[in-house]
Amino acid sequence: MTEHLIQPARSQTRLLWSIALPAMMTNVATALFGLADMWAIGRLGDAPAQGAVELGAKYMMGLLNVFNFLRTSTVALTAQSAGRGDRSAQGETLARAMAVALGIGAVLLCLMPLAIPFGLDLLEAKGAVRESARHYIAIRYWAGPLWLGNCVLVGWLIGQRLVRHVLVVEVAANIVHIALDLFLVLAVHWGVTGVATATFSSELFKFLVLAALVLRRPEARAAFASVRQRATWRRRELARLFALNRDLFLRTLLLTAALLAFARTGAQAGPVTLAANGILFQLFMLATLLLDGFESAAQVLCGEALGARDRSRFTATVRSALLWGAVMGLILTLGYALGGRMLAAAFTTAPDVIAATATYAPWLVLLPLLGVSAYVLDGVFVGAGWTRAMMGTMLAAMAVYAALLWGLHPWGNHGLWAAFTLFFVMRACAQVAVLPRLVRRSFS
Repeated sequence: MTEHLIQPARSQTRLLWSIALPAMMTNVATALFGLADMWAIGRLGDAPAQGAVELGAKYMMGLLNVFNFLRTSTVALTAQSAGRGDRSAQGETLARAMAVALGIGAVLLCLMPLAIPFGLDLLEAKGAVRESARHYIAIRYWAGPLWLGNCVLVGWLIGQRLVRHVLVVEVAANIVHIALDLFLVLAVHWGVTGVATATFSSELFKFLVLAALVLRRPEARAAFASVRQRATWRRRELARLFALNRDLFLRTLLLTAALLAFARTGAQAGPVTLAANGILFQLFMLATLLLDGFESAAQVLCGEALGARDRSRFTATVRSALLWGAVMGLILTLGYALGGRMLAAAFTTAPDVIAATATYAPWLVLLPLLGVSAYVLDGVFVGAGWTRAMMGTMLAAMAVYAALLWGLHPWGNHGLWAAFTLFFVMRACAQVAVLPRLVRRSFS
């Protein structure tokens, strides 16, 4: 009897890690894109050029990341269709999502003459930095539609459990990107133009390889036939897609607002505290990239379980993702507890900034363990299509976060980090509170 219970648990664990581990590695590989650009342009010793690349990259990240819902919703709908064993529905999902991506891409290109100067004004870019940043964005902006298409293709492959394929493509695109950076910036001396061209070229390479992988799947080939079918564009199916995307878009805006509030409040404490917060935040984001692997696994497996109407598999997936996410969170917490201060100090040579990072490093230690449940449950809610409920829990957490920022203001920067940490705790608590009701409703 015991062996029969242990075997499914082991199988569930292997399945979870088969998605989570490649997803973690893919996230880390994706993060290398920006680091390669900054390293290459930094070799020239041209401060305005380096500042222009940093500003331009921030602009493009801010412009495009709000559309990451294309990937997330595609994962959820594809996994649910796979759980039902409905190949035609998987093809229809791909067709609808790609149509939305192309539509957004066309709008962005039409707005390009207005969007670039507006963004540069918003970032307060001036002089030589502004001109170089404008040149960088003018080249990289054309990769925007490719980036949107890649969101759909990556989401569709992840929804098919083909996360390793995505990892291989991401690594290959990184190799192409770094090679082009070295050649165009250091060998040909194109400077900012070289960095932007390398980014555009690697995004195009990624799109072509992803498209080739997707088209090898019979479910994807059905997408071409589904484009011409009226059923693909039925009002109910389109309404479902747009409802998911709307909720995920608003949720992303709320999360972005929380991060901007953190950055703005930290900036008011002076340049030393701002620099220390920036270093600790980058280390926090590194932990987030790793923990997000369990969010991706939860999206796929919970989506499949819901599509198959298998409540026991859904519950087992939630428990397994929370358990192993907590284990990874504990490992990261212990790692930061032992080496976090030393790691943070490696990012600066300024003694006052080093001292400040040591003062606030305990918050970095707490965040991976306290925040992991929010990441995992985000994946559960997206996979199950409970995006309206997820947006509601985010609103509740944001209200508490705003109150904490005001109430803990006398504590200074410690109060800011306490509010930021409790924001993630409140998100998880709100999600746990509504989870039983959502499960009952979805599997009734």
